[in-house]
Amino acid sequence: MSAALHLVITLGICVVMAHFLVRARWVWQAPGTGIALWQMLAATWVLSLAGMLITLGLDPYDAPIPRALAAWAGDPLSTVAADVLVLSGLAVLVAFVTVLVTSWCAVSRIRRRHRDVLALVGRTDEVVPGALVIDHPAAVAYCLPGTPSSVVLSTGALHSLSTAELHAVLAHEHSHARERHDLVLLPFVALRRCAPRVADAVALLIEMRADERACREHSPEALASALHRFTAGPPAGALGITAASARLHRIADRGVAPGWLRCGALVSGLTLVSTPLSFLVF
Repeated sequence: MSAALHLVITLGICVVMAHFLVRARWVWQAPGTGIALWQMLAATWVLSLAGMLITLGLDPYDAPIPRALAAWAGDPLSTVAADVLVLSGLAVLVAFVTVLVTSWCAVSRIRRRHRDVLALVGRTDEVVPGALVIDHPAAVAYCLPGTPSSVVLSTGALHSLSTAELHAVLAHEHSHARERHDLVLLPFVALRRCAPRVADAVALLIEMRADERACREHSPEALASALHRFTAGPPAGALGITAASARLHRIADRGVAPGWLRCGALVSGLTLVSTPLSFLVF
């Protein structure tokens, strides 16, 4: 029962931390840390929920979860309550993996169709080497993740952006492709119906992370002025220019979260995620 109590407390901590993290502004100054913290919170929540149910069901066996699980599987006299709790915990893990796989397959199909369309309507341009250009009057720029990934620009973007702005935007999109931000975002997109504000917060941090990388190579002013020109969002399955007002505020601020805060947040996240793992593995 003590293990289940620990996991209940961990679940509560996850909910409280998510409540504050969704509203936190310091993560805008350390988007990489914020993304890692959200990933650890999500993993902790799923593992703690599954672990709590499993430990409650295996409580009569009075052994570490791996041994108790083996004992339960071979026990023909296990109670109905134990069976329901253990199977529910395992179902949580299976459901989470199923949602991830289903979401990945759906997004992959969308991207595959999009890539087929780009093969027909996209073209290369010596002005933007390594990118595809499509005919569209609005300023549009996005990264279509995959192997290989594609960076796409509209003719509207080419005509409205200066050279400096164009290079900053390309650096932003290439950052999405290089760091595989689509994989980072996938679990949160899969759970959007349950936690839409969390998914939006993570998506914003991913954009800020790409902005941060772009500003290391190009002028922040150029990226900020380019953001003002984008009105259309990226298509489904792509990553692009979104949440402009918050990002403009972040680019103008240019502050960096203190090292002690970033380290403390990461240590807290690692400590939190190690709690359910310690019960489930040992």
